[in-house]
Amino acid sequence: MSTVFVTASGTGVGKTFVTRRLIAELQAAHRTVRVLKPVVSGFDAADPDDSDSGELLRALGLARNAANLDAVSPWRFAAPLSPDMAAAREHRSIPFGALIDFCRAPSAADVTLIEGIGGVMVPLDAEHTVLDWIAALRAPAVLVVGSYLGTLSHTLSAAAVLRERGCTLAAVIVSESAEQPAPLVETAAVIERFLRPTVVGVAPRVGSACGAAIPPLLPLLTRYLG
Repeated sequence: MSTVFVTASGTGVGKTFVTRRLIAELQAAHRTVRVLKPVVSGFDAADPDDSDSGELLRALGLARNAANLDAVSPWRFAAPLSPDMAAAREHRSIPFGALIDFCRAPSAADVTLIEGIGGVMVPLDAEHTVLDWIAALRAPAVLVVGSYLGTLSHTLSAAAVLRERGCTLAAVIVSESAEQPAPLVETAAVIERFLRPTVVGVAPRVGSACGAAIPPLLPLLTRYLG
């Protein structure tokens, strides 16, 4: 079984969109997929369909019921805040050891995709960040970033902390933002120049004019998927 961790330079840049695309490409390649989004904030229990967890379950063809939500996202919080702050409002916490054990649980799937929360340095509790989570799992990381103004600094900073911590940066995927100062492929080329030998791919928005010319994402991860 191979495991890949999908993280980001910040919140709302397209982690779930990229994870869904990877699910579809893996299924098309006849690979079985297990998907985890262990920690979710901003979760509305009355409307689980309208959540990242709900989107992932839908991509897997699974019902958005309590059992499946627990299997994918056991730590769900209502406040749309960082996990430590959202958990505190409910007088709860995210036990770091339990989080790691949950992600390491044996699976018969060919590939496990773990989607993080927020950006690389988002706090999980009083002592741990998403970076600590990735480092503890020793899983190759896919860094999802936007194409908005300012993404170059955010992307290179996120990549730097991952590399300094000894994490494997498997690929960077530039997910097209609603507003961008330069074409998506141009932004990706600049990022690639600074992050070689890490491969950089792009994920255009639905309906984007350049979408047909963009290759699938899965080939970027071939060496990590066995």
